[in-house]
Amino acid sequence: MASSEITLEAVPSIGEVSPDDWDACANPGKACNGHGKNGHGKGTSSGLPGDSAGLSKIAYNPFVSHAFLSAVEKSGSATIRTGWGPRHLVAKIDGRVAGIVPCYLKSHSQGEYVFDRGWADAYERAGGRYYPKLQVSVPFTPATGPRLLIRDGVDRERIAEALASGLVALCGVSKASSVHVTFALEAEWKLLAKHGFLQRTDQQFHWHNEGFATFDDFLATLNSRHRKSIKRERREALAADVTIHSLTGSDITEDAWDAFFAFYMETGSRKWGRPYLTREFFSLIGETMSQDVLLVMARRNDRWIAGAINFIGSDTLFGRNWGAIEHHPFLHFEVCYYQAIDFAIKRGLRHVEAGAQGEHKIARGYLPRTTYSAHFIADPGLRRAIDDYLKRERAYVAEAGRELADMGPFRKDADEAP
Repeated sequence: MASSEITLEAVPSIGEVSPDDWDACANPGKACNGHGKNGHGKGTSSGLPGDSAGLSKIAYNPFVSHAFLSAVEKSGSATIRTGWGPRHLVAKIDGRVAGIVPCYLKSHSQGEYVFDRGWADAYERAGGRYYPKLQVSVPFTPATGPRLLIRDGVDRERIAEALASGLVALCGVSKASSVHVTFALEAEWKLLAKHGFLQRTDQQFHWHNEGFATFDDFLATLNSRHRKSIKRERREALAADVTIHSLTGSDITEDAWDAFFAFYMETGSRKWGRPYLTREFFSLIGETMSQDVLLVMARRNDRWIAGAINFIGSDTLFGRNWGAIEHHPFLHFEVCYYQAIDFAIKRGLRHVEAGAQGEHKIARGYLPRTTYSAHFIADPGLRRAIDDYLKRERAYVAEAGRELADMGPFRKDADEAP
């Protein structure tokens, strides 16, 4: 019997796809990946038959959920007006949604965390037009996750191939210079390379849970100098009568969101000039996915003074934004890194991803991990130049990762007393 035809369509809003269809593609294993009594677990489902490319998703990722991406659009954070025009690619079989790619037509390179401004400048100096471009990502979110979203019960490899080819076709139809798939899974990165996408790597710093029962168990794996340093930092962070509060679900009130948004605006205004997310975004995720949110808030003299927002996957805690209106020594490390480790240990999560950049994270137990992006460049001349650059960049990233890993704080001598 002949296979049913796959049709592809680019839609201008996530609202064009039902939440059930979107989430069936984005997180098809959600029900079996530990979202039971407490909503989260260790995400242990196995790969699906017929998935030799390794595209099965074994862990719930909150960022590709309909709730998160809808909040980004509905809040006015990612819209045509802000330079993020939705062009979500939808694959259907017999009229049923079988796969999706979250995609945006962009007029700039802001809010991406994989930097291509040098490419844009060089191309435009040579007389080319770099914008618009297509961006396959979660807006303002440097977290690895699936980008080719495919529901269960279909030929995953066939749908993945169709989506990859569809992105190239969409590039031409949109008169875009390029397609950029950022913070993708490694298996997607390899598949896209077969469709003419250039391969790029970078690195972040992630913490890994080795089956620790307590934070002290983690500390026991560190060498003496780093172990003492972390204990001192945690003490000094709270020395000015600061208290730490971890809020999830209904514990996150609008008062807490107001306070956190003030922190976000203060820090974002200093770092980027104009913060990306609107106040409404936080209320929307509070309404639709508060069980996937962890707010770590610091309080002093009966008012909130600092906080960090995290998102909870089935096996990973994703640290996102931090801000403060009072600055105390080491408070940033306590709120963003140590509290995240503590929460992950208590929830049995395997990893903590603490966002982009930051070699200072190594001393706190976060080690380098490769991230992957794939780039389709329509102009042959620009493509050749970027390809040559990326070959050298990949070699540099690999070597830097090895050197940084050697700087880790963990005990080298198994006999060293904790």
